[in-house]
Amino acid sequence: MLEKTRGIILHQIKYTDSGIVTQIYTRKFGRQSFLIKGMRNRKTGKHNILFQPMFILELELYYKARREMQIIKEFSVSFTPYDIYSNIKKSCVAIFLGEVLTSVLREESPHDELFDYIEESIIYFEKCKVGFANFHIAFLAGLSSFLGFEPETRLDKENAYFDMVNGIFVPIPPVHGNYANAEITNILADFFVASYDSISNISLTGKMRNDVLETLVRFYSLHLPGLKKIKSLEVLKEVFG
Repeated sequence: MLEKTRGIILHQIKYTDSGIVTQIYTRKFGRQSFLIKGMRNRKTGKHNILFQPMFILELELYYKARREMQIIKEFSVSFTPYDIYSNIKKSCVAIFLGEVLTSVLREESPHDELFDYIEESIIYFEKCKVGFANFHIAFLAGLSSFLGFEPETRLDKENAYFDMVNGIFVPIPPVHGNYANAEITNILADFFVASYDSISNISLTGKMRNDVLETLVRFYSLHLPGLKKIKSLEVLKEVFG
């Protein structure tokens, strides 16, 4: 059936000599795999850039629910992240977030509010010229609410430890051992309630930023046992370390 929808590019891999398989989070059908032939040959290769993480496309596709890989009939650009791909730090964030989203978003599970969150976050990140070093942490903190394991808000600073198993802030370290220390807990408590406009006020050293990021990825892995190893994590830590 011929369908139209908007899609956010998450990830692509090579397929044969000239094709690619790309993961796209669509508004109408959730995460889908697409086989695109000829994308890396001389004639049509110029379009390959449009299938990099965080590009947003308008898609016309031949959709079949049981098909392993969908087929695109036509596509056009809905939003181009020019600044993201002209800035090495931003492009590393885009690749990292695309890899995380590919792993955590379920196939064939549309979610309008989640799609809007990702789309609006990309547009904000594109427009943000300075003070974006904490963006990827804030994005993951916000994403947790859509995935079903957003922590409770910390109301008392005496709750100095973040219990990652139960998603709560507690006054003493839990016996299961999966908790954040007091310093990281204070930072995470701020991120879980922060807006994008306020995250630049959370002052972090490169090392602390990486420690907070590793804690968040660990938090995700506890609640999403199928989360794959994020290969781009080490590169991102080098860039912002």
